[in-house]
Amino acid sequence: MSKTYDDYREDVAGRANVEDTPELVAYYEELAEADAAALWTVANKIEPWQPVSSSVPILWRYSDLREKVLKSLDLVSPEKAGRRVIYLNNPGRTDVAAAVGWLYSGLQVMRPGERASAHIHAASALRFIIEGRGAYTIVDGHKMTLGANDFVLTPNGTWHEHAIAEDGTECIWQDGLDIPLTNALEANFYAVHEDLHQAVGYPVNDSTARWAAPGMLPAGETWKNGYSPLFKYEWEPTYEALTRHAQASEGSPYDGILMNYVNPSNGGHVMQTIGASMQLLRPGERTKAHRHTGSFLYHCAKGEGYSIINGKRFEWKEHDIFCVPSWAWHEHGNLSESDDACLFCFNDMPVMEKLGFWREEAFGDNGGQQPVLA
Repeated sequence: MSKTYDDYREDVAGRANVEDTPELVAYYEELAEADAAALWTVANKIEPWQPVSSSVPILWRYSDLREKVLKSLDLVSPEKAGRRVIYLNNPGRTDVAAAVGWLYSGLQVMRPGERASAHIHAASALRFIIEGRGAYTIVDGHKMTLGANDFVLTPNGTWHEHAIAEDGTECIWQDGLDIPLTNALEANFYAVHEDLHQAVGYPVNDSTARWAAPGMLPAGETWKNGYSPLFKYEWEPTYEALTRHAQASEGSPYDGILMNYVNPSNGGHVMQTIGASMQLLRPGERTKAHRHTGSFLYHCAKGEGYSIINGKRFEWKEHDIFCVPSWAWHEHGNLSESDDACLFCFNDMPVMEKLGFWREEAFGDNGGQQPVLA
């Protein structure tokens, strides 16, 4: 009887349908001595039937991390540590210090009056402000003052530094970078400014003044860099845009009211390798499940809710962080019947799209929602 397609798939799972014999084992040893190997022994591992992520879904509760992050204030200085950061370690990606896939994230803390050294690196980076008052960032001479839930870019190849004003308070923010990807491509570099700090060469918050007008671009301005000229995306206009959109649209059945942060000069992603979005879940809303390629890291900016990821339920509240690995089924829900929930997210969508790897698929059973397995 001839083989079926399913028989074929089962045969090649893992090591194809080749049984070890003394002759084959000896042959494999000969190949190893020549720094080579037989493809059929690893075929399905290196060419899986569908994406297989080594990352696992995980929720980092801010209530568990906050005191640990603050404790570092008394243990290390920014001068000695470089940056006082507690990074998020995905149990499946500990070999590369990644939060999910090829994305790194951590929580950074600074005291009033502290100023970290200006530095530059190949990795793209972002900041999402959690708490505190008086924080500011300088990017290539552009100084930006920062408030809670503001989203800030420090693109690859730009000089940047962070500080807290003398009259500010202790500040905590989330960092996001593509360090694992940049290192995997063996393209990373890092340098400290020769003067340790850079001069401010523009009016404070000039990036926002120039580029943040909704639906308008400054006449005569040109921008040719691959990243956004708008280095700071403020929370208040972001939330206003979401609520106005919610009044005019049903949104996505899979993401609720979802809006992407964009480069205002061309409408594209904010950076070459990292995209970002903010989404709003209406009171009591539960989305349908879907999955897609790419790694996504979420931060609850407002409200409380839950996400079901590959059948496991994770309940989150303000400033909790969780990840959705590539090709994992996921859906989101708002636990409140009276208030919105908002999720900030950064991801590697620009990479997936540019390389032609982006795929998306809806969950077909149970009305588009997953059964909770654990």
